[in-house]
Amino acid sequence: MRIKKMNRDFSVCRVADYTLVNLNADYCFIEKTEEENSLVCMTEDVPANTTEREDGWKAFRIEGVLDFSLIGILAGIAGVLAEHGISIFAVSTYNTDYVLIKRESYGKALEILGGAGYEIVE
Repeated sequence: MRIKKMNRDFSVCRVADYTLVNLNADYCFIEKTEEENSLVCMTEDVPANTTEREDGWKAFRIEGVLDFSLIGILAGIAGVLAEHGISIFAVSTYNTDYVLIKRESYGKALEILGGAGYEIVE
């Protein structure tokens, strides 16, 4: 399994609404429930109507398009990192999964995953 490093800084936010979200940004993950409006975006794209935010996230994605019949890919990554005390914030898209890790643990996480047999690519 190939993991693609993303050289971007991300923020996890709660927004009042999505009117100021830059939907044309390279990365924009929107999650809406009856309780909240969440947004994961590059730190430089955090909108002005953010009510809460947590900066300091780095990310990687699982390379390629994942078939819906595949089982346990994200669980495998989360399990390996959990064994080493590293938590994740995951976002799934139609094609693949993105994994965000706090900046201070990012390098260690990639090293651990590489040691567990994942191929890390730039």
